[in-house]
Amino acid sequence: MQLGTVIGHATSTVKHPSLVGWRMAIVQMTGASGQPEADPVIAVDKWGAGPGTKVVLNSDGKAARELIGDEHSPVRWFVIGIIDE
Repeated sequence: MQLGTVIGHATSTVKHPSLVGWRMAIVQMTGASGQPEADPVIAVDKWGAGPGTKVVLNSDGKAARELIGDEHSPVRWFVIGIIDE
């Protein structure tokens, strides 16, 4: 699991068929201190987190494919929760 902050959303007209209808958030990973770490990632978001929202991410590809419902999906990151402040 990894903490992050949503910095935007990705829009794509051409994507893997398994991602049609899924919201994709651009998330900046953060450390325990809240400072940015590494490059942003695109994560599937079923919770509707908006820009500035702090979230918990998971990078378990198998769990992400189960969430999507397609064992051949290329998805890796997904939002598993929104941090309430």
